Amino acid sequence: MQFGIFTVSDITRDPTTGTTSSEAERIDATVQIAKKAEEVGLDVFAIGEHHNPPFFSSSPTTFLAYVAAATERLILTTSTTLITTNDPVKIAEDYAMLQHLSKGRMDLMLGRGNTAPVYPWFGQDINQGLPLALENYNLLHRLWREDVVDWEGHYRTPLSGFTSVPRPLDGVAPFVWHGSIRTPEIAEQAAYYGNGYFANNIFWPAEHYQRLIAFYRERYAHYGHGTEAEAIVGLGGQAFIAKNSQDAKRQFRPYFDNAPVYGHGPSMEDFTEATPLVVGSPQEVIEKTLTFREHFGDYQRQLFLMDHAGLPLATVLEQLELLGGEVVPTLRKEFENRRAPDARAEAPTHASLVAEKYGEGPTRQPTPNANQGNNLSGPSPYEDSAELAAEEVAG
Repeated sequence: MQFGIFTVSDITRDPTTGTTSSEAERIDATVQIAKKAEEVGLDVFAIGEHHNPPFFSSSPTTFLAYVAAATERLILTTSTTLITTNDPVKIAEDYAMLQHLSKGRMDLMLGRGNTAPVYPWFGQDINQGLPLALENYNLLHRLWREDVVDWEGHYRTPLSGFTSVPRPLDGVAPFVWHGSIRTPEIAEQAAYYGNGYFANNIFWPAEHYQRLIAFYRERYAHYGHGTEAEAIVGLGGQAFIAKNSQDAKRQFRPYFDNAPVYGHGPSMEDFTEATPLVVGSPQEVIEKTLTFREHFGDYQRQLFLMDHAGLPLATVLEQLELLGGEVVPTLRKEFENRRAPDARAEAPTHASLVAEKYGEGPTRQPTPNANQGNNLSGPSPYEDSAELAAEEVAG
C-alpha cells in the first residue's frame, strides 16, 4: 500500500502570528515538504492545480519536475489535473515529459476542479464540465496509446495524423486516477478504462463516499478488469499530530477555527466526529485511518493533507516526522495483516505496468521522426521546404 501527502498549495495567513508567506516562500516551503516526505519514508507526494489566488500551483508539471530532480524514490502525482480546462493534447505532452524526467516516478489524478471562474478563463463553459471531462479524457487516453491519432469531437478542433510527443516512457502510458466527490459518471469512466478511482475523503461523512466507491468497484468488475476487490482505490485524509492528544488540539485549534474552508463553522470536535479529520496522537491517527478500510474495503493509496490553513513550515516538517516515523510504519503492517486474500495489494507503478505489458521481453520506445512525415510514417512534410531552401542557397 502506498502512503503519502498531498497539498492544495494554499497561501494562507498564519492566525497565530498574523503573517502570510509570499509566493516564493510558500513554493520553496512546498519543495522542502516534498523532500521531507521522501526522507521520512513516505511513498507519494501530490500537488493540486489552481489558477487563482490564494493558491500557487498553476503549473504542477513544472513543480513536480523540479521535485523529481531533487528526490530519488518518491512517486510524484497530482491531486487534481484539470481535465476540463486543459487541452488534452497539452496534458499528454506535459505529463509524458514529466514521466521521462522522473524516470517513471509519476502518475496523475484527473478532476474537474471546484473553481467556477476557471472555465471562462480558459475559454470553456462550466455547464459543459461533465461532458468536457468525459470527452477530453477519451482523447487523452488515445494520445498516449496510439502513435498516430485521427479524432473529432465537440470541444476542440479535429486532429488528423497527430502524434503527441514525447511518446510515453517505454511505450507505457502514465497511470491515471480519476478524482470525484459527487459524480457517478466519473466513477464509471474510471472503471471503463480500468483506471484508479480516488475519493478525497476529507470533508464529508464516510457514507457519501461509500456509494461512489461501491459503484466504481461494481463497474470495474463489469468491464472485465478484475474482481471488485481488485479495483484500484485511493483515499484522502487529514491529520494534525502531536505526541499527545491535548497538545495536538491546542496547537491546531487556531488554524482550524480560521481555515478558509471550514473555519467559523462547526467546532473542531464536531468536525472530527463527522469527517475523516483527526487531531490527536499518533495512535489516534492510526486508529481512525484503519477505520477507512472498514468503510471502503481494501484500498491501495492513502494520502494525507497536512500543510494547509497557514501552518508554518517547521510545524509541517514536525508533522511529517511523526507521520513517517510513528504512524505509517504501523499502518503498513496493520493494513497488510488485515488485507483480504483476494484484494489488490499495490497501486500500479510504472515498473509494474512495464512488466505487465512486456513480461521479461524488451520494452518499446518509439522514435518519432519529423523527416518521415506524421512522425512515424508517410512522406515528409518538410521535403518541399528543404528543396526551396537548397535552391535559394544555390541561387
